[in-house]
Amino acid sequence: MSLDSRSRADAPATTRGPLSTALVIVVAWLAILGAVVGLGWLITHPWQSSVDPWDNDVSRWFADQRTSALDRPADVGTFLGDTIPAMSIGAVVALAFSLWKRSWRPVVFFGILVAGMGGFYSLATMADPRDRPPVEILDPGLVPDHSFPSGHVGTATAVYVGIVLLTWVYARRARRWVWVLLALPFVVMLARLYQGAHHLTDVLTSLVYASVWLAVLFTLLLAGRAPGEPTEKSS
Repeated sequence: MSLDSRSRADAPATTRGPLSTALVIVVAWLAILGAVVGLGWLITHPWQSSVDPWDNDVSRWFADQRTSALDRPADVGTFLGDTIPAMSIGAVVALAFSLWKRSWRPVVFFGILVAGMGGFYSLATMADPRDRPPVEILDPGLVPDHSFPSGHVGTATAVYVGIVLLTWVYARRARRWVWVLLALPFVVMLARLYQGAHHLTDVLTSLVYASVWLAVLFTLLLAGRAPGEPTEKSS
């Protein structure tokens, strides 16, 4: 591949230049962070008396469904959303696409994705401390007031949906095999509710903000690529 063709292959998916694309990403990240922190403040302050009763009722309902047969699947669901295994899988997939297509975009997409998610979670948990649900928590060692938002659900949504998006763009023939990954964030969400680690509003918030962050990065960094577009070759 010539340098010119490689530059064309790695050009931004939109007509924006690198600096303007970076600026839009930063502004979008700040907007999402503000929305998450703002929602957390509403849930833990003016809306608390309205939200907590039914949120706690949902948590108690999940706790009432516990059986020895469901405990192990819930552990697996939590593992799928753990930071190290999930991020490791995503990083390997992104790196494989980058090496295969000789493009920086997959690794940059994934790197910005996970960095942004880490920032959302860290800042939101500090800004909006919220106690865990009033049920026995089956996942030991959790910080008692880091219920909002759910790091596991956010991680699972970012990583597994991110893999689907990368596959959609770079590997057309593999699309049929990756759709099952879209179910994993919901598996993780149910596992965290079952284990009493989060309230319903915590996990739904993570599902939404991770999806919005994915949509922003996909639009700015990946959209516009021809599905399965092969790497350009020099003439």
